[in-house]
Amino acid sequence: MLKAWFKTPLWKRVLAALVLGIAAGLVLGEQANAIRWIGDLFIRAIKMLVVPLIFFSLVSGITAVGDIGRLGKVGGRALLLFMSTALISVSLGMGLATLAQPGEGLSIALPAGSAVPEAPDQSLIAMIVGLVPENPIMAMAQGSILPVIVFSVLFGMAILVSGEEGKPLARAMNAGSVVMQNMTIFVMELTPLGVFALIAWVTGTFGFEALVPLSKLVGLNYLGCAIILGIVYPLILKGIARLPVRDFYRGIIDAQAVAFSTASSNAALPVTLRCVERNLGVSNSIASFTVALGATINMNGTAMYLGVIALFGAQAYGIELSWFSYVMIALTSTLGAIGAAGVPGSGLVMMSLVLSSIGVPLETIAFVAGINHLLDMARTMTNVTGDATVAVAVGRMAGEIDVEEYISADDV
Repeated sequence: MLKAWFKTPLWKRVLAALVLGIAAGLVLGEQANAIRWIGDLFIRAIKMLVVPLIFFSLVSGITAVGDIGRLGKVGGRALLLFMSTALISVSLGMGLATLAQPGEGLSIALPAGSAVPEAPDQSLIAMIVGLVPENPIMAMAQGSILPVIVFSVLFGMAILVSGEEGKPLARAMNAGSVVMQNMTIFVMELTPLGVFALIAWVTGTFGFEALVPLSKLVGLNYLGCAIILGIVYPLILKGIARLPVRDFYRGIIDAQAVAFSTASSNAALPVTLRCVERNLGVSNSIASFTVALGATINMNGTAMYLGVIALFGAQAYGIELSWFSYVMIALTSTLGAIGAAGVPGSGLVMMSLVLSSIGVPLETIAFVAGINHLLDMARTMTNVTGDATVAVAVGRMAGEIDVEEYISADDV
């Protein structure tokens, strides 16, 4: 029995867990909360991997590039794609909300006991300064991913320019990356159990009836994500990478399932990295650097969602927006998406940055908080798919992708 279980591909086990979890949630209802602890245990186990995996993967990826000039070329391409897709995504969100008017005629009443997050009191300059950690160990302990990434990139670059003296440390970082990937394999075996428990809880807690008052908002969120997944990413794959779209989605399905069920880009990071390397054939140096970076700064689904919510709040409160307001939404949504931690619910905090920039009451946040997890699931899957898309595109441009392995993604 166990032998057959482990012989079954992970993605099939995860998809089966998704279906069974939905069924269990519908049958158990609120009682499904009793098994939520299994999902929480899975999330804790996978979050345990995140900081060391990011550190070792980024440093190993940078040192594997082997040339500081080549590093700038790879990083520049990745950043350009990340920023371009973020701007496209937030523009899409605003366009959909303008056409559908999800907040029109809606009377917002705060749920009992709801707490509204306060607007960030950091200025843009303070946010930029905060990217450089005073104490990198403290940043790692606190899970401050952006400062950890900055330190990791600088550390890897320092190893590169150190030449022969840096090679022993480069080998140690590569060994650490391999160890973390093997540790990831152990934790990934918990995925079906975690997915089952989390999906059962979400379905049992929210149900289908809970979506009726906000069905338009939910529909726009999923429509926007579908457009990004079905049009924006395929255009990159076909236009830049010149590779089949179908094979890409077969190869990344494991990561999509984990992202959808956990609503956490960081939680999905280990399996995304495995899918990009093993299923899509991207070299370790490109995959480690691009996926680890993308898990934090490439949040296309979140950018699209922030654009939708900003207009939703303005429409619900009858606030007229000027062209400058739309520009501010675009800028703050992009920054908010980049600054959002890759953990469930972080979009609610970044939402306050966008809403406050255009004068929309922050009570909007408490109103959508009840369905945020359901919305977050689709956004996170979109974010993670974007990480893999950029990794494939950059790998293709750099000539560091095994096309045969990519095309045979359905066999792994």
